[in-house]
Amino acid sequence: MKLPELRTPRTVVAHYAAVDARLLQRYLRDNATFLAPWEPLRPPGFDELARIEERQTQLLADFLADRGVHLVALDPARTQVLAVCNFTNIVRGPFQACNLGYSVAAAHEGQGIMFEVVQAGLAYMRDVVGLHRVMANHMPDNHRSARLLARLGFEREGFARSYIQIAGVWEDHVLNALVFDDAPALPGAEPDDRGDA
Repeated sequence: MKLPELRTPRTVVAHYAAVDARLLQRYLRDNATFLAPWEPLRPPGFDELARIEERQTQLLADFLADRGVHLVALDPARTQVLAVCNFTNIVRGPFQACNLGYSVAAAHEGQGIMFEVVQAGLAYMRDVVGLHRVMANHMPDNHRSARLLARLGFEREGFARSYIQIAGVWEDHVLNALVFDDAPALPGAEPDDRGDA
């Protein structure tokens, strides 16, 4: 299976395993404080190169086993990570669905980068991976995430109390989903070489 490589107007989107671990490390370290209120607590050493390389190996195995697609958006020169977009917990059979998670560098928040990266990722999951439904959840006070998901065509489906532990606290979440049959038109995945997924 060929690893995805997508292009958006301002980024190159590659699989996590294909990105220089030092760039991933810089993204984690530079944005640790910025992202901390929205993420689970990270174990000691999470941003060490050896741990990043271990995750790259595991996420490549997940991709090859059709369990997840972990994408990293880079600037066109591939010198920095701008955002991350993960499609996890892929379930086949009659469900054909997954979960979406994402983050953007503090320096690029509010510039529309996350929108174009997630949009390209969604098109890939629809056109290449062949999923029917993508679910994405956010804390009630994460208004940026709520606006992003609405702009991408996600619809609110419910509310889950004490859903996920974020920053060490069990947090409520708003439940959203995008069903591709009902979704507004997305651009094509625009991969350099689609290959088989």
